[in-house]
Amino acid sequence: METDIPTAEMAPSPPASSNSGSVPLPPQIVVHCGPGGFQRFFGWAGWIGFSVTLLVLISWSFAMQQYFDTTGGIQERFHSGEKHARDKVAIISVTGTIVDGSGFVKNQIDRIRDDEDVKAIVVRVVSPGGTITGSDYILHHLVKLREEKKVPLVVSMGSIAASGGYYVAMAVGDQERSIYAEPTTTTGSIGVIIPHYDLTGLLERFDIEDNSLASHPNKQMLSMTRPMTDEQRKIVEAYLDAAFVRFKERIKLGRPVFRKDPGALDQLATGEVFTADQAKQYGLIDEIGFVEDAIDRVIEMAKLNKSKIRVVQYERTASLFDVPWLVESQHARSRLDLASWFDLHTPQAYYLATTLPVLATRVSR
Repeated sequence: METDIPTAEMAPSPPASSNSGSVPLPPQIVVHCGPGGFQRFFGWAGWIGFSVTLLVLISWSFAMQQYFDTTGGIQERFHSGEKHARDKVAIISVTGTIVDGSGFVKNQIDRIRDDEDVKAIVVRVVSPGGTITGSDYILHHLVKLREEKKVPLVVSMGSIAASGGYYVAMAVGDQERSIYAEPTTTTGSIGVIIPHYDLTGLLERFDIEDNSLASHPNKQMLSMTRPMTDEQRKIVEAYLDAAFVRFKERIKLGRPVFRKDPGALDQLATGEVFTADQAKQYGLIDEIGFVEDAIDRVIEMAKLNKSKIRVVQYERTASLFDVPWLVESQHARSRLDLASWFDLHTPQAYYLATTLPVLATRVSR
């Protein structure tokens, strides 16, 4: 062990005075002392404090860098909770008319799948539904995400979660108290619709003929310019029935009560919409509450400390269409999105809560 021992040295004696009568001065002793114990303690404490602060800053920087990650064309945003917490609850937004499901929603799913800090998921549904394929695609990948990450998943319904919007809510599986609807939510609309409009009378009035050529008359059985025959109607109804059966089977995956009583589901699957209170009474949802209630529930299911959780959501990254001076940006985007336009105007079956022509633009693509 080293000890700070004062050291002494002899200072040189001043030169003797030329005056022989003067008395010589005694030698001077200079004592050198090393740093004391308190000085060393505070020195080490300063370095330790600096190191801890540096580690905290590095950790904070790592946590915050995800807010600047634009992988997949989306960006993470803070929603609520503890801003600097490591563990996260992620909100997946399913908003608007569902087209093919492979765009914004799928990008959110992919980001969460690769994020090890996500410990629980809330799916926020505000959608009247959409195409059968798009709704089924989203449901498939939500279920896969929940099973592969082995994390709880809770659904929060906004103003509307009907038809295909209700369909994707079945991603909760058998989890208890996992579907929340706001007090004013419109849900249900369990059914299938195939829009078809017969304009033959109008064309006849203006002396317009459809001279399209097809390999078989049934190729045009959903054309607006030709009347549908009884045989063609039966073919379309058989297709619709198959899609309807699939809808009800998927509901049974997320609503175990209907597996035990399929007849109860048949009584509800009339295309009728329900209020939140009715939906809870019939077993279509579990609880009435807001997104904050759904977040609290999923935190409880994941056995997480609420004070150490960061809740995040995702937004599309800005594009040229979002520049403020492009006044008609949204209209320009819709006009350029020909793929979605054709998707929504192609004769097909929909899990969609509407009786109007399908004229919506892409939102949950």
